[in-house]
Amino acid sequence: MCGIIGYIGNNNAYSILIQGLKKLEYRGYDSAGIALSNGNIKVFKCQGKVADLEVYSSNQDISGKAGIGHTRWATHGEPDDKNAHPHSSMEGDFILVHNGIIENFAELKADLLKNGFLFKSDTDSEVIVNLMEYYYRQGKSTSSETAVRLALSKTKGNFAVAVMCKNDKDQIIAARRGSPLVIGIASDAYFISSDVSPVVNQINSLIYLNENDVAIITKGSLTIKTLENAPAPFKISQSEITGLELEKGNFEHWMLKEIFEQPKIISDILHDRIVHDQTGIRLDGLNSVYSKLPEASRIIIIGCGTSWHAALIGEYLIEEYARIPVEVEYASEFRYRNPILKPTDIVLAISQSGETADTIAALQMAKNSGATILGICNVFASSIVRLTDAGLFTHAGIEIGVASTKAFTAQVTLLTLLAIKLGMDRGILSAEVSQKLIQELIQVPAKINSILDNHLDIRIIAEKYKSSVNALFLGRGTLFPVALEGALKLKEISYIHAEGYAAGEMKHGPIALVDNKIPIIVIAPKDMNYLKSVNNIHEIQARKGKIIGVITKGDTDLSSLITDNFEIPEADPLVTPLLAIIPLQLFSYYVASALGCDIDQPRNLAKSVTVE
Repeated sequence: MCGIIGYIGNNNAYSILIQGLKKLEYRGYDSAGIALSNGNIKVFKCQGKVADLEVYSSNQDISGKAGIGHTRWATHGEPDDKNAHPHSSMEGDFILVHNGIIENFAELKADLLKNGFLFKSDTDSEVIVNLMEYYYRQGKSTSSETAVRLALSKTKGNFAVAVMCKNDKDQIIAARRGSPLVIGIASDAYFISSDVSPVVNQINSLIYLNENDVAIITKGSLTIKTLENAPAPFKISQSEITGLELEKGNFEHWMLKEIFEQPKIISDILHDRIVHDQTGIRLDGLNSVYSKLPEASRIIIIGCGTSWHAALIGEYLIEEYARIPVEVEYASEFRYRNPILKPTDIVLAISQSGETADTIAALQMAKNSGATILGICNVFASSIVRLTDAGLFTHAGIEIGVASTKAFTAQVTLLTLLAIKLGMDRGILSAEVSQKLIQELIQVPAKINSILDNHLDIRIIAEKYKSSVNALFLGRGTLFPVALEGALKLKEISYIHAEGYAAGEMKHGPIALVDNKIPIIVIAPKDMNYLKSVNNIHEIQARKGKIIGVITKGDTDLSSLITDNFEIPEADPLVTPLLAIIPLQLFSYYVASALGCDIDQPRNLAKSVTVE
């Protein structure tokens, strides 16, 4: 989950690497470092964020037109100076930055210790760089490229690496297995990055490295091979990201900007997928396999974190409107429990980054079973996209805030479209009903904007609850996953312990938590479960609980029973999850803001979870 950046060209590398690392900090921010080549290779690294690295390297010689950089999310070893990247081999022959986990590092380290190698850090990454030096010094004819390939071929696990050798100062070697890495191409330079965001404004085209690719890069050349030293096929692509999307504008945090981007993103998704006369839905990304979906024996949706919550909403909707059995699984559990899979099954993976390690592993297992595998993803050419048989892109743009917002609503929107289309094609939904549901979806962006217009009212309420130690979120039906997601947002960025529950389960345990201190957020719009939700509110009231209600606008009956409320427009239950989550995102944001938390980079988290 670390971020890697590299540059070789005619400009000063330091500023390019620093700016690139700042755009990669969403991948980790425990420590940061760079290595610069200018006659010799200099390394600067320290605990903390990239801003701390800038202070550390100030007033030092930062010249050089080639270099590599790293921002870390700690796996092996504490987040301190010695475990920060780049790592140097014992004699300084190689300098390396690494993202991923080397599963057999202990075995490799034991062998290196027997051969006289010493270690300065607690990381698995230092094992790789020393292994490169070991092979490099085995014979005078061993090149740095050969040493890198030999060392990486001995590893088990995932890696993305960028490597420099002190005897090949104008060369960077990059390689990947399981962790993402792209090569950006400019007219007079090459860039290496964990994703395209740091380099988008500086390149003409890019290459997404494939599994076990090794790229040998100099100022004037690029060669891509396999670990086995065979030529590797590659495709040069154009970036789909514009620089404007990477500017925060007048928003204080990326998360707030991304919350406000949701109406446009949903509108764009609907514009591309609802036919011109608004009577049908087209999901072109599924065309090659779509005929299997209406006849599927079941659909299994897998994801992690926020994507898992979106999957739960998809389960409710597909079963309700298309009458196809759906199971939702944590990807991290699915891959380990030897599930029963059939060729008639559809396995749908949801991932913002497309690089979630647990989800990739689960998909590989499903693919081996013969099931049809699909993806919903936000990143073009990511590992999940390349692994699946077909899929849908959310086109939500890069999500910089670590706590996901716009990716969630984009995923739910696509799942909603899929549920309606399957219902239509299976003859479950009549033309009249399906057109009504499509119209409900079309109105969602405007309704979200009406909620956002009142964001400062939510800020005032959030200020009242900033001292809370715990919080409870309750919802029924499709709003139960919304309660889970609301609780996750609050705990992620404010560090307040929060739990989401199915409202009907409150009396089976969580009601023991109710007192006059804990805020209880009840999602209770006027739907088929409204009276049940009112009963829950009375039960909480009887125990002096503080209630925040997410209620339908104008519901004076319920607003008179609760302490505070967030109003959402009246809507069909199909789209209520897309509306109800918005005030919960804003509430979490403003609680965290009132507490002075680091909202975009909350402690211990990273955006792209590329380790298991």
